[in-house]
Amino acid sequence: MPKVTKKTLNLRGNVLDLTFPVVMGILNINPDSFYAGSRFPSVDQAVERARTLLAEGATFLDIGGYSTRPGAADVSPEEEADRVLPVFEGILKAFPGVWLSVDTFRASVARQAVEAGAVMVNDVSGGRLDPAMFETVVLLGVPYVLMHLRGTPQTMTQYSTYTHLVPDVLFELQQQVQQLRALGQTDLVIDPGFGFAKTPEQNFQLLNQLAAFQTFDAPVLVGLSRKSTIWRTLNIRPEEALNGTTVLNTLAILNGADILRVHDVREATEVIKLVTSCQQTL
Repeated sequence: MPKVTKKTLNLRGNVLDLTFPVVMGILNINPDSFYAGSRFPSVDQAVERARTLLAEGATFLDIGGYSTRPGAADVSPEEEADRVLPVFEGILKAFPGVWLSVDTFRASVARQAVEAGAVMVNDVSGGRLDPAMFETVVLLGVPYVLMHLRGTPQTMTQYSTYTHLVPDVLFELQQQVQQLRALGQTDLVIDPGFGFAKTPEQNFQLLNQLAAFQTFDAPVLVGLSRKSTIWRTLNIRPEEALNGTTVLNTLAILNGADILRVHDVREATEVIKLVTSCQQTL
């Protein structure tokens, strides 16, 4: 098997080189994600959106059937799987070989999605909401996005008090990283969890200190696309937050992000091209 290092991911035998950052396009297969423009509840709609995101330069598509916005309704694992599995089938039929990630905190959904063709598991809970997740992802043999979260998507706003924000988040992630690596997981991606149990001010602090998350010797994923940190700060709506997203994505790349998870792929790929072109002249 190809060796996995800090700037590569092993995607079922295919090595993704992250020397230059890449973009993960968001596909929400649910009716209540916070940004209406990301909702694609039917297979046909999702396939057409996938076509656009891939044409704009997405390296991954991240498919989720469970809304994690604060206050979103809970859905059963069965309903979540019923939402996403036909979309995996439809997209892979239309675009064979495309790299798909499943956005879920449930081990059963992760397993079914990987069996359906997913090459990565993106878990907003970092394994805290399903005790079977870590062992499952190790057995599946795919990269795992470990995100920082306190509480649940329904309660996380109650848990944004930290003694020292960045050291506390690093410490909590380190405990999970140790568990995963002890089980044999080598392909890890670290997500600081922007917007999850963090206030807007804390999100800005995390972004300013993003380089600290390279301590895990793993790629870093940043998901700030159209989030409330942007539209609450600017007193606008999520639909108006593309420019703000581009600004924060630029800061993320400058501060060491390897993967940008976004709704708007073309703009994110332009950020990466411009920032990396500038850095190459130094």
